[in-house]
Amino acid sequence: MTALAERPAMDPSHSIDVEKIRRDFPVLNEKIRDKKLAYFDNGATTQKPLTVIYAVQRFYTAENANIHRGVHFLSQQATFAYERARGRIGQFLNARDNSEIVFVRGTTEAINLVAHSYGRPNVGEGDEIIISHIEHHSNIVPWQMLCEEKGAKLKVVPINEAGEFLFDEYEKLLSERTKIVAVTHASNALGTILPIKEITALAHKHGAVTVVDGAQGVPHLPVDMQELDCDFYAFSGHKLFGPTGVGVLYGKKQLLEAMPPWEGGGSMIQRVSFEGTTYADPPTRFEAGTPNIAGGIGLEAAIDYVNSVGREAIAAYEIELHDYAVEALGEVPGLRLIGTAREKVAVLSFVLGDIHPHDIGTILDTEGVAVRAGHHCAQPTMQFYQVPATVRASLAFYNTRGEIDTLVKALHKVNEVFQ
Repeated sequence: MTALAERPAMDPSHSIDVEKIRRDFPVLNEKIRDKKLAYFDNGATTQKPLTVIYAVQRFYTAENANIHRGVHFLSQQATFAYERARGRIGQFLNARDNSEIVFVRGTTEAINLVAHSYGRPNVGEGDEIIISHIEHHSNIVPWQMLCEEKGAKLKVVPINEAGEFLFDEYEKLLSERTKIVAVTHASNALGTILPIKEITALAHKHGAVTVVDGAQGVPHLPVDMQELDCDFYAFSGHKLFGPTGVGVLYGKKQLLEAMPPWEGGGSMIQRVSFEGTTYADPPTRFEAGTPNIAGGIGLEAAIDYVNSVGREAIAAYEIELHDYAVEALGEVPGLRLIGTAREKVAVLSFVLGDIHPHDIGTILDTEGVAVRAGHHCAQPTMQFYQVPATVRASLAFYNTRGEIDTLVKALHKVNEVFQ
């Protein structure tokens, strides 16, 4: 049995004006090798709307100062803007309290923070951590390192040929020794959506906490911390149409309050003396040093933009676009989709005969089509399918059917080159 995540339902009232949206993203007007850009590498990073670009520019031109320190006007303005962004992110995730929102550099840092500050005090010899077979390396390696240090065991939930999480097998792995269940919300390599609410509920029955890699979940799906009930949720700003170098760790308040800091320095303290240091309350405890202030403000602008389009509308449009792409790619001789789960975000991984994905990506680039070719920091997933790499076309709500047609035409050219 495979427990399926709930795919957003199609609703004709949720419609978006994609051509209007595209005008908000200046990069989409670029030409690549004299061809109109078709950008399908959103799983790696998304493009930025003008509102995000202007928000960052406005900070540096009119508000730039360090935060939480100065009594002067600019410092107060910058502090207000940064903390307002924290509050807006909390609303976006439906957190109970703004103190549950920790600013980090990205998903990778967020997961490492949890591994160090929650994992090290709470995982011991003989304990177990559960992950899935379709995790990004960022949700594998930190747990391997923790297990090696503590003498704990890492267990892996298998998948089926479609790339679906096998819920029954997950249930068998759980025990009183399980301390952490760390899973992706949506696979960056396959697009598979995992049933986070059900995974979390079962983990909690065994006394384990859940850590969710939301890097590919937040850009495509409505996300509600109260509904999912996960203990930690991490995502990167740059994959949500925001700046690079900023991300978010959501953590339940009672857990964050019990966790020690993992970096020491300025800001994360209440009092320092040579006899000892008293740490600040969360989230400040986990935000040592000067943060990416402009990044946080830019992320707020990105969230405002996504909300203005509508998360349900985005999810519905991307499902429609994904389904069109699956049908169109089916016309390409020799093409095989890797990962065909029934519940997916708009990510399509494929191979084309015995042509190396890097060669495919290079030829597509000559046609102005940007895709990712490689293992996508998911080498165990590639090993499961016995392929060294795939071509990945990861879609966003500014992509169009016409761009998919361009991709298909370019893939026919690839076949011609290698005939």
